[in-house]
Amino acid sequence: MSESQAVVAQKAPYAVDVEAGKSYWFCSCGKSASQPFCDGKHKGSAFAPKEFKAEQSETVYFCGCKHSSNGMTCDGSHQKL
Repeated sequence: MSESQAVVAQKAPYAVDVEAGKSYWFCSCGKSASQPFCDGKHKGSAFAPKEFKAEQSETVYFCGCKHSSNGMTCDGSHQKL
């Protein structure tokens, strides 16, 4: 993996039921075995996990390709890869 480009974990979003008031740590490097969340595999790279604070209990579609212009949530960018 290039130090400046994330690994494509999957070419589809991850649908996750989140709970209001909880924090979730989104994997930005694409290497985590517990996608879409961080497991520490970014260590030694330029990547760091990003905090997602759930404002309400709902299903969130987290980006799987790591190329979304919406940041942590899917914007359909995986369809162009």
